[in-house]
Amino acid sequence: MSTQPPRIYLSPPHLGGQERQFVEEAFQSNWIAPCGPNQEAFEAEMAAYVGAPGALALSSGTAAIHLALRLCGVEPGDTVFCPSLTFIGSATPIQFLGADPVFIDSDPATWNLSPQALERALKEAGQQGRVPKAVIAVNLYGQNADMDAIQKACDKYRVLVIEDAAESLGATYRGKASGTLGKFGIYSFNGNKIITTSGGGMLVSKDTAALDKARYWATQARDPVLHYEHSELGYNYRMSNVLAAIGRGQLKVLDERIAQRRAVFDRYRTALESFEGIEFMPEAGFGTSTRWLTVLTLDRGLSVKPHDIIAALDRENIEARPVWKPLHLQPLFKGCTYHTHADDCNFSENVFERGFCLPSGSNLAPADQDRIIDIVQSVLKRG
Repeated sequence: MSTQPPRIYLSPPHLGGQERQFVEEAFQSNWIAPCGPNQEAFEAEMAAYVGAPGALALSSGTAAIHLALRLCGVEPGDTVFCPSLTFIGSATPIQFLGADPVFIDSDPATWNLSPQALERALKEAGQQGRVPKAVIAVNLYGQNADMDAIQKACDKYRVLVIEDAAESLGATYRGKASGTLGKFGIYSFNGNKIITTSGGGMLVSKDTAALDKARYWATQARDPVLHYEHSELGYNYRMSNVLAAIGRGQLKVLDERIAQRRAVFDRYRTALESFEGIEFMPEAGFGTSTRWLTVLTLDRGLSVKPHDIIAALDRENIEARPVWKPLHLQPLFKGCTYHTHADDCNFSENVFERGFCLPSGSNLAPADQDRIIDIVQSVLKRG
Protein backbone atom coordinates (compact mmCIF):
# COMPACT_ATOMS: atom_id res chain seq x y z
CA MET A 1 0.00 0.00 0.00
CA SER A 2 1.55 3.29 -1.13
CA THR A 3 1.48 6.35 1.09
CA GLN A 4 1.90 9.93 0.02
CA PRO A 5 4.70 12.03 1.51
CA PRO A 6 3.67 14.75 3.98
CA ARG A 7 1.79 17.62 2.36
CA ILE A 8 3.80 20.62 1.24
CA TYR A 9 1.76 23.76 1.88
CA LEU A 10 1.85 26.99 -0.07
CA SER A 11 2.89 29.20 2.85
CA PRO A 12 2.80 27.50 6.27
CA PRO A 13 3.63 29.08 9.64
CA HIS A 14 7.29 28.96 10.67
CA LEU A 15 8.00 29.33 14.37
CA GLY A 16 11.29 30.73 15.55
CA GLY A 17 11.62 29.43 19.11
CA GLN A 18 10.96 32.51 21.23
CA GLU A 19 7.20 32.45 20.74
CA ARG A 20 6.83 29.76 23.41
CA GLN A 21 8.75 31.87 25.93
CA PHE A 22 6.44 34.87 25.51
CA VAL A 23 3.32 32.68 25.59
CA GLU A 24 4.53 30.91 28.75
CA GLU A 25 5.06 34.30 30.39
CA ALA A 26 1.48 35.24 29.51
CA PHE A 27 0.15 32.03 31.07
CA GLN A 28 2.35 32.26 34.16
CA SER A 29 1.24 35.84 34.79
CA ASN A 30 -2.41 34.98 33.99
CA TRP A 31 -2.45 37.64 31.24
CA ILE A 32 -4.67 35.71 28.84
CA ALA A 33 -7.30 38.46 28.60
CA PRO A 34 -7.72 40.49 25.39
CA CYS A 35 -5.38 43.21 26.68
CA GLY A 36 -2.05 42.91 28.44
CA PRO A 37 1.69 43.63 28.42
CA ASN A 38 2.44 41.50 25.34
CA GLN A 39 -0.16 43.38 23.34
CA GLU A 40 1.34 46.73 24.32
CA ALA A 41 4.89 45.49 23.71
CA PHE A 42 3.99 44.01 20.31
CA GLU A 43 2.51 47.33 19.23
CA ALA A 44 5.63 49.21 20.35
CA GLU A 45 8.00 46.71 18.74
CA MET A 46 6.08 46.71 15.44
CA ALA A 47 5.99 50.51 15.39
CA ALA A 48 9.75 50.61 15.99
CA TYR A 49 10.43 48.00 13.30
CA VAL A 50 8.56 49.86 10.55
CA GLY A 51 9.34 53.35 11.83
CA ALA A 52 5.76 54.37 12.57
CA PRO A 53 4.85 56.71 15.45
CA GLY A 54 2.05 54.41 16.57
CA ALA A 55 0.51 50.98 16.06
CA LEU A 56 -2.69 49.20 17.10
CA ALA A 57 -2.86 45.39 17.37
CA LEU A 58 -6.13 43.99 16.05
CA SER A 59 -7.94 40.73 15.38
CA SER A 60 -7.25 40.78 11.61
CA GLY A 61 -5.96 42.82 8.71
CA THR A 62 -9.56 43.13 7.53
CA ALA A 63 -10.49 44.74 10.86
CA ALA A 64 -7.60 47.17 10.38
CA ILE A 65 -8.90 48.19 6.94
CA HIS A 66 -12.41 48.58 8.35
CA LEU A 67 -11.19 50.94 11.07
CA ALA A 68 -8.96 52.85 8.64
CA LEU A 69 -11.88 53.43 6.29
CA ARG A 70 -14.03 54.67 9.15
CA LEU A 71 -11.24 57.01 10.22
CA CYS A 72 -11.23 58.34 6.64
CA GLY A 73 -14.88 59.25 7.08
CA VAL A 74 -16.33 56.61 4.76
CA GLU A 75 -20.13 56.46 5.06
CA PRO A 76 -23.04 54.76 3.27
CA GLY A 77 -23.25 55.88 -0.34
CA ASP A 78 -19.58 56.92 -0.58
CA THR A 79 -17.14 55.29 -2.98
CA VAL A 80 -13.73 53.80 -2.23
CA PHE A 81 -11.21 52.79 -4.91
CA CYS A 82 -9.43 49.45 -4.53
CA PRO A 83 -7.31 47.22 -6.79
CA SER A 84 -9.19 44.37 -8.42
CA LEU A 85 -6.18 42.03 -8.25
CA THR A 86 -6.16 41.29 -4.52
CA PHE A 87 -7.65 39.13 -1.78
CA ILE A 88 -11.28 39.87 -1.01
CA GLY A 89 -10.45 41.09 2.50
CA SER A 90 -9.04 44.27 0.96
CA ALA A 91 -12.49 45.25 -0.32
CA THR A 92 -15.20 43.79 1.92
CA PRO A 93 -14.68 46.45 4.63
CA ILE A 94 -15.87 49.00 2.06
CA GLN A 95 -19.22 47.23 2.06
CA PHE A 96 -19.19 46.89 5.86
CA LEU A 97 -19.64 50.67 5.90
CA GLY A 98 -22.30 50.73 3.19
CA ALA A 99 -19.97 52.29 0.62
CA ASP A 100 -19.43 51.22 -2.99
CA PRO A 101 -16.13 49.76 -4.21
CA VAL A 102 -14.71 50.92 -7.53
CA PHE A 103 -12.05 48.56 -8.82
CA ILE A 104 -8.81 49.62 -10.47
CA ASP A 105 -6.58 47.45 -12.65
CA SER A 106 -2.92 46.76 -11.85
CA ASP A 107 0.25 47.92 -13.57
CA PRO A 108 2.10 45.13 -15.44
CA ALA A 109 5.40 46.55 -14.16
CA THR A 110 4.51 46.09 -10.48
CA TRP A 111 1.32 43.95 -10.41
CA ASN A 112 -0.08 46.62 -8.09
CA LEU A 113 -2.51 49.52 -8.41
CA SER A 114 -2.06 51.16 -11.83
CA PRO A 115 -1.32 54.89 -11.38
CA GLN A 116 -2.52 55.69 -14.88
CA ALA A 117 -5.80 53.83 -14.38
CA LEU A 118 -6.17 55.53 -10.99
CA GLU A 119 -5.66 58.98 -12.52
CA ARG A 120 -8.26 58.26 -15.19
CA ALA A 121 -10.74 56.94 -12.62
CA LEU A 122 -10.23 59.94 -10.32
CA LYS A 123 -10.74 62.37 -13.20
CA GLU A 124 -13.98 60.63 -14.16
CA ALA A 125 -15.13 60.57 -10.53
CA GLY A 126 -14.38 64.28 -10.20
CA GLN A 127 -16.44 65.07 -13.28
CA GLN A 128 -19.33 63.06 -11.81
CA GLY A 129 -19.03 64.69 -8.40
CA ARG A 130 -18.24 61.33 -6.77
CA VAL A 131 -14.62 61.63 -5.69
CA PRO A 132 -13.81 58.64 -3.44
CA LYS A 133 -13.37 59.07 0.29
CA ALA A 134 -10.28 56.85 0.16
CA VAL A 135 -8.05 54.78 -2.10
CA ILE A 136 -6.75 51.42 -0.87
CA ALA A 137 -3.33 50.64 -2.36
CA VAL A 138 -2.50 46.94 -1.97
CA ASN A 139 1.07 45.58 -1.96
CA LEU A 140 0.69 42.26 -3.74
CA TYR A 141 2.71 39.10 -2.99
CA GLY A 142 5.34 41.01 -0.99
CA GLN A 143 5.96 43.96 -3.34
CA ASN A 144 5.07 47.57 -2.71
CA ALA A 145 2.82 49.57 -4.98
CA ASP A 146 4.27 52.75 -6.53
CA MET A 147 3.16 54.93 -3.65
CA ASP A 148 4.66 58.20 -4.89
CA ALA A 149 2.65 58.06 -8.11
CA ILE A 150 -0.48 56.93 -6.28
CA GLN A 151 -0.16 59.63 -3.62
CA LYS A 152 0.42 62.31 -6.27
CA ALA A 153 -2.78 61.33 -8.10
CA CYS A 154 -4.77 61.25 -4.85
CA ASP A 155 -3.41 64.55 -3.53
CA LYS A 156 -4.81 66.30 -6.60
CA TYR A 157 -8.30 65.34 -5.42
CA ARG A 158 -7.59 65.43 -1.65
CA VAL A 159 -8.23 61.71 -1.32
CA LEU A 160 -6.70 59.76 1.58
CA VAL A 161 -4.60 56.66 0.87
CA ILE A 162 -4.74 53.46 2.92
CA GLU A 163 -1.76 51.18 2.31
CA ASP A 164 -2.74 47.52 2.53
CA ALA A 165 0.58 45.88 3.41
CA ALA A 166 -1.01 42.59 4.52
CA GLU A 167 1.31 40.69 2.17
CA SER A 168 4.37 42.96 2.33
CA LEU A 169 5.57 43.36 5.93
CA GLY A 170 9.34 43.82 5.68
CA ALA A 171 9.35 45.10 2.10
CA THR A 172 10.70 48.57 1.29
CA TYR A 173 9.76 51.46 -0.98
CA ARG A 174 12.50 54.01 -1.69
CA GLY A 175 14.13 53.17 1.63
CA LYS A 176 10.93 53.35 3.67
CA ALA A 177 9.07 50.48 5.28
CA SER A 178 6.12 49.08 3.40
CA GLY A 179 2.89 50.05 5.14
CA THR A 180 4.08 53.46 6.37
CA LEU A 181 3.53 55.52 3.23
CA GLY A 182 -0.20 56.30 3.30
CA LYS A 183 -2.43 58.02 5.83
CA PHE A 184 -2.95 54.58 7.37
CA GLY A 185 -1.13 51.29 6.89
CA ILE A 186 -2.33 47.80 7.69
CA TYR A 187 -0.61 44.46 8.21
CA SER A 188 -1.92 40.92 8.51
CA PHE A 189 -0.65 38.11 10.72
CA ASN A 190 -2.85 35.38 9.27
CA GLY A 191 -1.43 31.87 9.38
CA ASN A 192 -0.10 32.06 5.82
CA LYS A 193 1.72 35.39 6.16
CA ILE A 194 5.47 35.89 6.44
CA ILE A 195 5.05 36.07 10.21
CA THR A 196 1.90 35.06 12.05
CA THR A 197 0.02 35.41 15.32
CA SER A 198 -2.28 32.56 14.23
CA GLY A 199 -4.69 35.33 13.26
CA GLY A 200 -4.38 39.05 13.66
CA GLY A 201 -3.57 42.41 12.15
CA MET A 202 -2.04 45.79 12.86
CA LEU A 203 -3.00 49.38 12.03
CA VAL A 204 -0.22 51.99 11.87
CA SER A 205 -0.23 55.72 11.27
CA LYS A 206 1.61 58.95 11.89
CA ASP A 207 -1.71 60.25 13.25
CA THR A 208 -1.63 58.90 16.80
CA ALA A 209 -4.87 60.69 17.71
CA ALA A 210 -6.62 58.74 14.96
CA LEU A 211 -5.11 55.52 16.31
CA ASP A 212 -6.49 56.38 19.76
CA LYS A 213 -9.94 56.74 18.19
CA ALA A 214 -9.53 53.39 16.42
CA ARG A 215 -8.45 51.80 19.71
CA TYR A 216 -11.65 53.10 21.31
CA TRP A 217 -13.82 51.70 18.49
CA ALA A 218 -11.94 48.39 18.56
CA THR A 219 -12.73 47.95 22.27
CA GLN A 220 -16.52 48.10 21.81
CA ALA A 221 -16.36 51.93 22.00
CA ARG A 222 -16.64 51.75 25.76
CA ASP A 223 -16.67 55.22 27.28
CA PRO A 224 -14.19 55.97 30.11
CA VAL A 225 -16.66 55.77 33.00
CA LEU A 226 -17.12 53.24 35.80
CA HIS A 227 -20.27 51.67 34.39
CA TYR A 228 -20.61 50.34 30.84
CA GLU A 229 -21.48 53.37 28.70
CA HIS A 230 -21.46 53.34 24.88
CA SER A 231 -22.14 56.46 22.83
CA GLU A 232 -20.68 55.24 19.51
CA LEU A 233 -20.74 52.04 17.48
CA GLY A 234 -17.79 49.84 18.38
CA TYR A 235 -16.35 46.43 17.60
CA ASN A 236 -14.62 43.51 19.30
CA TYR A 237 -11.42 43.94 17.26
CA ARG A 238 -8.53 43.82 19.75
CA MET A 239 -5.77 41.23 19.50
CA SER A 240 -5.43 39.02 22.57
CA ASN A 241 -2.39 39.17 24.82
CA VAL A 242 -1.61 35.50 24.03
CA LEU A 243 -1.62 36.03 20.26
CA ALA A 244 0.47 39.17 20.69
CA ALA A 245 2.99 37.00 22.55
CA ILE A 246 3.31 34.81 19.45
CA GLY A 247 3.74 37.94 17.34
CA ARG A 248 6.59 39.22 19.50
CA GLY A 249 8.50 36.00 18.97
CA GLN A 250 7.76 36.02 15.24
CA LEU A 251 8.89 39.61 14.79
CA LYS A 252 12.34 38.72 16.07
CA VAL A 253 12.89 36.41 13.07
CA LEU A 254 11.18 38.53 10.39
CA ASP A 255 14.39 39.57 8.62
CA GLU A 256 15.53 35.94 8.56
CA ARG A 257 12.17 34.85 7.13
CA ILE A 258 12.43 37.45 4.35
CA ALA A 259 15.91 36.22 3.41
CA GLN A 260 14.66 32.63 3.38
CA ARG A 261 11.69 33.43 1.11
CA ARG A 262 13.89 35.36 -1.27
CA ALA A 263 16.25 32.38 -1.38
CA VAL A 264 13.31 30.09 -2.23
CA PHE A 265 12.37 32.45 -5.06
CA ASP A 266 15.95 32.54 -6.36
CA ARG A 267 16.15 28.73 -6.47
CA TYR A 268 12.90 28.56 -8.46
CA ARG A 269 14.08 31.23 -10.87
CA THR A 270 17.44 29.55 -11.45
CA ALA A 271 15.74 26.22 -12.17
CA LEU A 272 12.86 27.44 -14.34
CA GLU A 273 13.70 30.73 -16.04
CA SER A 274 15.31 29.02 -19.05
CA PHE A 275 11.98 27.50 -20.11
CA GLU A 276 10.40 29.41 -22.96
CA GLY A 277 7.21 31.26 -22.11
CA ILE A 278 7.77 31.46 -18.33
CA GLU A 279 8.00 34.77 -16.50
CA PHE A 280 8.36 35.51 -12.81
CA MET A 281 6.63 38.40 -11.07
CA PRO A 282 9.04 41.32 -11.57
CA GLU A 283 10.68 43.17 -8.72
CA ALA A 284 10.25 46.92 -9.10
CA GLY A 285 13.39 49.03 -9.02
CA PHE A 286 12.02 51.35 -6.34
CA GLY A 287 12.25 48.86 -3.49
CA THR A 288 12.76 45.36 -2.18
CA SER A 289 10.10 42.65 -2.25
CA THR A 290 9.84 40.02 0.46
CA ARG A 291 8.81 37.47 -2.19
CA TRP A 292 6.08 36.35 0.20
CA LEU A 293 4.94 34.04 -2.58
CA THR A 294 6.80 32.99 -5.71
CA VAL A 295 4.46 33.78 -8.60
CA LEU A 296 4.92 32.87 -12.26
CA THR A 297 3.03 33.33 -15.51
CA LEU A 298 2.85 31.12 -18.58
CA ASP A 299 2.69 32.60 -22.05
CA ARG A 300 -0.69 32.14 -23.72
CA GLY A 301 1.02 30.38 -26.62
CA LEU A 302 2.12 27.46 -24.45
CA SER A 303 0.05 24.30 -24.50
CA VAL A 304 0.69 23.93 -20.76
CA LYS A 305 -1.67 25.96 -18.58
CA PRO A 306 -1.41 26.90 -14.89
CA HIS A 307 -4.06 24.33 -13.95
CA ASP A 308 -1.89 21.58 -15.48
CA ILE A 309 0.98 22.41 -13.14
CA ILE A 310 -1.29 22.92 -10.13
CA ALA A 311 -2.97 19.55 -10.76
CA ALA A 312 0.36 17.74 -11.22
CA LEU A 313 1.61 19.10 -7.91
CA ASP A 314 -1.65 18.27 -6.15
CA ARG A 315 -1.34 14.63 -7.23
CA GLU A 316 1.93 14.58 -5.27
CA ASN A 317 0.30 16.21 -2.22
CA ILE A 318 1.80 19.63 -2.94
CA GLU A 319 -0.26 22.80 -2.68
CA ALA A 320 -0.05 25.42 -5.45
CA ARG A 321 -2.61 28.09 -6.26
CA PRO A 322 -3.81 30.36 -9.06
CA VAL A 323 -3.22 34.07 -8.55
CA TRP A 324 -6.02 36.06 -6.95
CA LYS A 325 -9.22 36.07 -8.96
CA PRO A 326 -9.92 39.73 -9.79
CA LEU A 327 -12.58 41.15 -7.52
CA HIS A 328 -14.60 42.68 -10.34
CA LEU A 329 -15.18 39.09 -11.54
CA GLN A 330 -16.43 37.91 -8.14
CA PRO A 331 -20.21 37.34 -7.83
CA LEU A 332 -20.25 39.48 -4.67
CA PHE A 333 -19.14 42.53 -6.64
CA LYS A 334 -21.20 42.01 -9.77
CA GLY A 335 -21.99 45.34 -11.37
CA CYS A 336 -19.18 47.29 -9.70
CA THR A 337 -17.21 49.71 -11.86
CA TYR A 338 -13.80 48.54 -13.07
CA HIS A 339 -11.09 50.65 -14.75
CA THR A 340 -8.51 48.78 -16.85
CA HIS A 341 -4.82 49.72 -16.99
CA ALA A 342 -5.32 50.85 -20.60
CA ASP A 343 -7.88 50.41 -23.35
CA ASP A 344 -5.83 47.53 -24.74
CA CYS A 345 -4.56 46.14 -21.41
CA ASN A 346 -6.72 44.37 -18.85
CA PHE A 347 -3.84 43.13 -16.74
CA SER A 348 -5.80 41.67 -13.81
CA GLU A 349 -7.81 39.32 -16.02
CA ASN A 350 -4.74 38.49 -18.10
CA VAL A 351 -2.60 37.47 -15.13
CA PHE A 352 -5.46 35.54 -13.55
CA GLU A 353 -5.62 33.36 -16.66
CA ARG A 354 -1.85 32.84 -16.84
CA GLY A 355 -0.51 33.04 -13.29
CA PHE A 356 0.09 30.60 -10.43
CA CYS A 357 1.86 30.48 -7.06
CA LEU A 358 4.37 27.84 -5.97
CA PRO A 359 5.06 26.73 -2.38
CA SER A 360 7.12 29.52 -0.84
CA GLY A 361 7.39 28.85 2.87
CA SER A 362 10.50 30.02 4.69
CA ASN A 363 10.77 26.49 6.10
CA LEU A 364 10.61 24.78 2.68
CA ALA A 365 13.34 22.12 2.73
CA PRO A 366 15.71 22.14 -0.27
CA ALA A 367 14.86 18.49 -0.99
CA ASP A 368 11.15 19.34 -1.08
CA GLN A 369 11.78 22.30 -3.34
CA ASP A 370 13.80 20.09 -5.66
CA ARG A 371 10.83 17.74 -5.87
CA ILE A 372 8.52 20.64 -6.73
CA ILE A 373 10.94 21.84 -9.40
CA ASP A 374 11.22 18.36 -10.92
CA ILE A 375 7.42 18.12 -11.23
CA VAL A 376 7.08 21.57 -12.78
CA GLN A 377 9.91 20.88 -15.21
CA SER A 378 8.40 17.54 -16.26
CA VAL A 379 5.04 19.20 -17.03
CA LEU A 380 6.73 21.96 -19.01
CA LYS A 381 8.79 19.45 -20.99
CA ARG A 382 5.70 17.42 -21.87
CA GLY A 383 4.00 20.56 -23.13
